[in-house]
Amino acid sequence: MKISPQTRGPARATTPTPAAARARYAARAAVLKALAHPVRLMFVDHLAAGERCVCELRNLAGLDLSTVSKHLTVLKNAGLIQDEKRGQRVYYRLCCPCLTQFFTCIEGILKRQATTKLKAIAGV
Repeated sequence: MKISPQTRGPARATTPTPAAARARYAARAAVLKALAHPVRLMFVDHLAAGERCVCELRNLAGLDLSTVSKHLTVLKNAGLIQDEKRGQRVYYRLCCPCLTQFFTCIEGILKRQATTKLKAIAGV
């Protein structure tokens, strides 16, 4: 009895070539690099709660508009946020809500590090 390709089960994932793997890691690194600034992390954190006008983000960061715009452009180019112009204002929103889970993971790492440091200080 011959088994047709449809009944063999799920197709096996092919191993990417080394060049394809490097390109994928480079693309991942570019997204992480976009997050690698405290101001941009703050923007993502606040945008996770809902869209914000650029003026709100400027006031939140306490920076001039050109600096805020540069940070937002980095996040937008990485595909993490979207913008929408309404009249004279530009509103930004997060397009990757899974980032909040990533932040939760990072907070867990920071708590474990703090616990380890406290134990070392206490001599435990």
